[in-house]
Amino acid sequence: MVMSTYVAYMDALAAATEAADITRPEDGLRAVAVLRRLTDTLELAQVEAALRSGMGWGEIASCLGVSRQAVHKKHAKRVQPGLAPTRRR
Repeated sequence: MVMSTYVAYMDALAAATEAADITRPEDGLRAVAVLRRLTDTLELAQVEAALRSGMGWGEIASCLGVSRQAVHKKHAKRVQPGLAPTRRR
């Protein structure tokens, strides 16, 4: 594991632990927000990787457990230019 990946993993683990601690709601909510941003970043990276590999919006949506329309709406304008397929699959 590369050091930066390890550090990110440990930060995520610490945030998850804090988010699960219901004795300090303010800290827990901040940790949930950190995890949400991390999840969004990871999801976008995986969607871009999937598009690069030739997957279409429908296949990506199936993997994420959402509709094709939902994944397209969320990511079509966020992915790197040229990655999004121009026709339906």
